[in-house]
Amino acid sequence: MTCSNNHDFLHRVQRPTRYLGREINAVVKDPRAVALRVALLFPDLYEVGMSHLGLGLLYGILNREDHIWAERAYAPAPDLEADLRTRRQPLTSLESGAPLSRFDLLGVSLQYELGYTNLLNMLDLGGVPLLAADRDGSHPVVIGGGPACFNPEPVAPFFDALVLGDGEEVILELASLVAAWKANRGTRRELWQSLEGLEGVYVPALFRMDFDAAGVLRAIVPQGRRSKVAKRVLDDLNRIALPAFPLVPSCQIIHDRLSLEISRGCTRGCRYCQAGMIYRPVRDRDPAAALAWVEEALAATGFEEVSLLSLSIGDYGPLAGLLQSLMDRLSPAKVAVSLPSMRADTLTPDMMAQIQRVRRTGLTLAPEAGSARLRQVINKNLTEAAIMDSARRAFAAGWQLLKLYFMIGLPRETQADREGIPALARQILAAAPRGSRPRLNVSLSSFIPKPHTPFQWERQEDLEECRRRLHGVKDRLRQKNIQTKWNSAAQTWLEGVFSRGDRRLAPVLLEAHRRGCRLDAWSEHMRVEPWREAFRATGVEPDFYLRERRPEELLPWDHVDCGVSRDFLLTERARADQGLETPDCRREGCQDCGVCDQDRISLRLEDSLALPLEDSLALP
Repeated sequence: MTCSNNHDFLHRVQRPTRYLGREINAVVKDPRAVALRVALLFPDLYEVGMSHLGLGLLYGILNREDHIWAERAYAPAPDLEADLRTRRQPLTSLESGAPLSRFDLLGVSLQYELGYTNLLNMLDLGGVPLLAADRDGSHPVVIGGGPACFNPEPVAPFFDALVLGDGEEVILELASLVAAWKANRGTRRELWQSLEGLEGVYVPALFRMDFDAAGVLRAIVPQGRRSKVAKRVLDDLNRIALPAFPLVPSCQIIHDRLSLEISRGCTRGCRYCQAGMIYRPVRDRDPAAALAWVEEALAATGFEEVSLLSLSIGDYGPLAGLLQSLMDRLSPAKVAVSLPSMRADTLTPDMMAQIQRVRRTGLTLAPEAGSARLRQVINKNLTEAAIMDSARRAFAAGWQLLKLYFMIGLPRETQADREGIPALARQILAAAPRGSRPRLNVSLSSFIPKPHTPFQWERQEDLEECRRRLHGVKDRLRQKNIQTKWNSAAQTWLEGVFSRGDRRLAPVLLEAHRRGCRLDAWSEHMRVEPWREAFRATGVEPDFYLRERRPEELLPWDHVDCGVSRDFLLTERARADQGLETPDCRREGCQDCGVCDQDRISLRLEDSLALPLEDSLALP
């Protein structure tokens, strides 16, 4: 994020490799030969942003076009920010070292709410006005995308537009529109009106939010042609080619491996899970194409591990055949394969045997709740028997370390449910063979009601109660063969406020940025008091956003259509109260969630026998 041919600052910062650029497969073009310059911004540190699959995918799609040059910028660490401000130097792209203010289009990845002030800091350091209303034709167009856009309101004033849903197709439409607007020297209002015409694109300036005296949203008033904006859906993953030359990071990153999304969407229907709702319907990638791409991408990068990604990877029909075919070809080169997001009831002995042919990559079980009753409430259709059976098989196959995920503060949770978490963890340890030395990494997170889920109306526990429950569970997990990790209660509190927030929070973000709030997803940088000061200074009560919402109340995201109907969400909330499970639609038929139109948008599942193993390519 500094000039690629001027690295005289590197000796003054920690981890200077974050800022080197010039990675293997980075794209450099002649700026005089392109019509549109794009900077893709990830508002977190390099090692997080480079681990994100979506940004790399859009980078490849844009740079396939000869007339577009897409570059990247990541949030600076505090030491670099201080250095830039001291020297009055701007934040710039990695590839060319151009200040962010010189780009035509800034594409921002909004993955989580705790990155909002990072974005403001990047725009500020890059010389870009923070508010869309303050920009004119000389400034970049700022467009966001990612899961946090499904409640865009807390950050709405900072964006010219936000993309709802899949970005692979709309990104080129946006680029074409911005290039035409730039060539015609249009006004900002003309830009907004043109952006409104694109499917899946939300233009905040064309919606007005009215509040009553208590701060409750009274009306969402359209100022343009639309009253609602429906998400963009890529109906077939196989229609968009994956980048042939993925970026190779210049330093160790969070997920330092070659990642491949083999399926998008999930039909399990966990009632707390936003991703499971907003990414519907399920669309599988062709396994033969996946295999061919892995081999091509490994040859172009040299990674030593391949990660197959999906919200519920065990539900991918051809997984067993794809895994065997990959291991047959990758194990001679000592390239391992990992399977995150594997449900306990889909993990088979054959899969375990394949995974450990090179080395035992991480194995994760996600019970989420400490009791069968609470798992029924959240529709985590996973029995204790299935959890224990998977643990026994893993220990018997030679795994010594298992990862477990649990959530605290779920709706209808009791003290007994929380006590069930350490009890289940110890039961899993006891399933290991006699004489072995099993270990557990237990990850604890606190429940946050998310928009577009059956629990979007639920109350979130306040900061002190969240802290009390969290410490109560982790204190019971203290023993030498259990390592416990957790998100801080302060981070949960802050994320919860912005998760279901509205436009009244935008001034809070500006004030928090002014007070130095940065990198709040990192516990070492998270400071609660400046946030409290920002809320007080702007007259906003943060706990107002943690309250339970009435079903008839207008929600700040009601003009955003993720495809899942309100009636379905309310029905699922009622079924949670009754402890009723809702089956998986890929096995039990349509559950009328509202996403599929049974025409263009529908389940696209690959057959479990679709992969011609004998025809697969071999690594060179």
